[in-house]
Amino acid sequence: MNISLWGIRGSIPTTSPDTKKYGGNTSCVEIEAAGWQLVLDAGTGIQHVNQAKDPKHNRIDILLTHLHMDHIQGLGFFRPLFDPAAEVHIWGPASNTQSLRGRLGRYFSPPLFPVYFSNLNCKLILHEIGDSTFNIGPFTIQSAYVTHPGPTLGFRIQQQERVFTYIPDHEPAIGPHGLIKETKWLSGSDLASGADLLLHDAQYTAEEYPNKIGWGHSSIEDTLQFASITGVKHLLLAHHDPLRSDAQMDELFVHLKESSNYPFLYEPAMEGLKFEL
Repeated sequence: MNISLWGIRGSIPTTSPDTKKYGGNTSCVEIEAAGWQLVLDAGTGIQHVNQAKDPKHNRIDILLTHLHMDHIQGLGFFRPLFDPAAEVHIWGPASNTQSLRGRLGRYFSPPLFPVYFSNLNCKLILHEIGDSTFNIGPFTIQSAYVTHPGPTLGFRIQQQERVFTYIPDHEPAIGPHGLIKETKWLSGSDLASGADLLLHDAQYTAEEYPNKIGWGHSSIEDTLQFASITGVKHLLLAHHDPLRSDAQMDELFVHLKESSNYPFLYEPAMEGLKFEL
C-alpha cells in the first residue's frame, strides 16, 4: 500500500512560512492499493488528495476517526462529493445520541457551511462503525474506540501482510498512574500491536502535558512508550501543536533523539511524506 501524509497538524490549520517544513494542514492521510483509495480523516489536508482517479473506478472511502472540526473541516471542499459519477463512502464512529448523518449534517448546514447534504451530487453511503472489522477492496480494516473526548476511533489497516495503524487523537496515559503497561488494558493497543507503521498523536512535551491532562492528546514521551509496549516497527509522531513553529519542532526533535533510546525507528510526521508498505 502507498501512504501519503496530507495533513498532520492538530486543532487548527497553521499554514504559514513558520510551519512550511512540517506542514500546517489538519489531519488527512491517503492510502492507495490495487486501484482502491482510502482517505483517513477530512481535515484541511484533504485538498491535496489525489482526485484524478481512473474513471472506471469511481469509489472513494473516507474513514473518520471522529467529528471534531479539525478532522472534518475539509470535507465540504472535497470535489468528489459534488460529482454525480462518484461513489463516496463515509465511515465514522457510531454514537448513542445521534446518527452519523445527523451529526455530519450539523456541519453541512448554515451558518457553518452553505451546502446541505441534500445538495451533494455524488452517490453517498454512510457507515456507522465502532469496535468493528470490515473489508474495503484489498484492505482489511479494524476500528476500535480510543481515549479521546467524544466517540473516537483508531484504525488498523492491513493489505496483504503489511499493517498501517492510524491513531491521530489519543490520550492513553490519562488516569492516576499514567500509561498502563499491560496491553489488554491499554487503549489502542490492539490496533497498534506489531504495526509496520504507526501514526500517533504526540502533541505535547512531557513538561506541557500535566497542564493538558484530559484534553485528549498525548505527550511525545508517552507516545514513544506506547509504541514500545505495542511492538511497533516505525512510529510517526503527529498532531503537532498549532503553536509550534518549524524551528521549535526541529529543536524539540533534536533533543528527543539525544535523550531517547528506542529500538524502533521514530520520526516526526511531515506533510507530503510518502511511504510504501
